[in-house]
Amino acid sequence: MKKLVVLLLILITGSSFAQNDAKRISQYNLENKVAIQGYDPVGYFNQGKAIKGKKEFSVAYQAVTYNFSSAENKNAFLKNPSKYEPQYGGWCAYAMGSSGEKVEINPETFKIIDGKLYLFYNAIFNNTLKSWNKDENNLKKQADTNWKKIYK
Repeated sequence: MKKLVVLLLILITGSSFAQNDAKRISQYNLENKVAIQGYDPVGYFNQGKAIKGKKEFSVAYQAVTYNFSSAENKNAFLKNPSKYEPQYGGWCAYAMGSSGEKVEINPETFKIIDGKLYLFYNAIFNNTLKSWNKDENNLKKQADTNWKKIYK
């Protein structure tokens, strides 16, 4: 009987993880299952800039793959993934706040706010980071609300 209970718990837990993984993959901004277009999430914090990651320093965290520029950055991420993951699944923070839409980003346009990474669209005379900076408090509150509606 104990073996049956343990087996059922394993199956239920595994199923729950699979559902969460599928949810993350479907809601996150991924390019071939890789977040931030292959940029190193730790680089934004430790080096203060966008750095392209390398496949040899990649790791999958809850079904989302991140590339890192070094083994040190990869290890830093593994110690505390939630510190380094981008907000709103890696979608444009401005668009999430202004309209609740999932809009692509330019990984080189970012801002660290209260120890969290925010990414922005920036192309063809439209740098949304500039618009974000004009009303950051309201846009951030609305983006947080909108993301909770998308990622339930």
